[in-house]
Amino acid sequence: MSSPTLSTTVTLVEDEWRDRQRRHVQRVERWIVPRLERRRRGERDPVDDFLFDYYSWRPAQLARWHPGADVLMTGDVGEFTSCRGYLVDDTGAHADPHSVADMVLSATLRLLEATASRPSSYGCFGRHEWAMVYRQAPDEIRHAAWPLRLSPSDIADVVESSPLRCTHFDAFRFYTEAARPLNLIQPARATQVDLEQPGCLHATMDLYKWSFRCYPLVGADLTADCFALAREIRAVDMRASPYDLSGLGYPAITIETAQGRAEYVGYQRDFTLRGAALRQRLITDLRAARACAYPVEG
Repeated sequence: MSSPTLSTTVTLVEDEWRDRQRRHVQRVERWIVPRLERRRRGERDPVDDFLFDYYSWRPAQLARWHPGADVLMTGDVGEFTSCRGYLVDDTGAHADPHSVADMVLSATLRLLEATASRPSSYGCFGRHEWAMVYRQAPDEIRHAAWPLRLSPSDIADVVESSPLRCTHFDAFRFYTEAARPLNLIQPARATQVDLEQPGCLHATMDLYKWSFRCYPLVGADLTADCFALAREIRAVDMRASPYDLSGLGYPAITIETAQGRAEYVGYQRDFTLRGAALRQRLITDLRAARACAYPVEG
């Protein structure tokens, strides 16, 4: 591989990038500080903690601002010498174009582009969380610290009321053994690119994952935008679940009723539109980063 080269389209002088750095930290503190305070108190929140527990990006990583690919920062850039994936020299600091493997960029782009190309489906009604407790022993329920708002038999009735329609492997894999045969399809990791569709709440939440997995070529601002949407989605995800989270300020979306299903689909459609915009930004950034780092030789 040739030595890293930079095709810089933007130069940020120190006042500019430090201002963006400050604004980013102020933005994410409202998500990070409560998480750290809960952890010190030994408390849990099944909504907000999910984004830090399920996804691997730590609070300190989310708080660290960086501009992404094709940006040169000038001035006193010494702090970036300790940032993984950044190159610092006499000209300033910038992301190493080769810091993300071509295989990772290609696979991520393939999934994002395939998802964006498909029509949205809105028939799942968020029953994945129901399938995760379907005919489950009480001591094996995932969020056992929080009460269920329906009885086990009522939950079973909701799950069995019509075929399950989950298209997202990372939701389906948490189904109980009894629930898996009730799903119309059997998602697998190998078929993820073939099945993901933009109406799926989890596919949109995962935009956060794809952004930080492509660090530092995807900037902190876009990563935070994806986190913010994922946080909203997680709240709706759990409000539509069979858990009673009213004590945390999350009123139930009663998807066991026609009114609740309509409410859920309304959120789903809104998240689809907003997720599509973020997905396209990711696609655009990753295409440009890949073209710079791994150009196709003519």
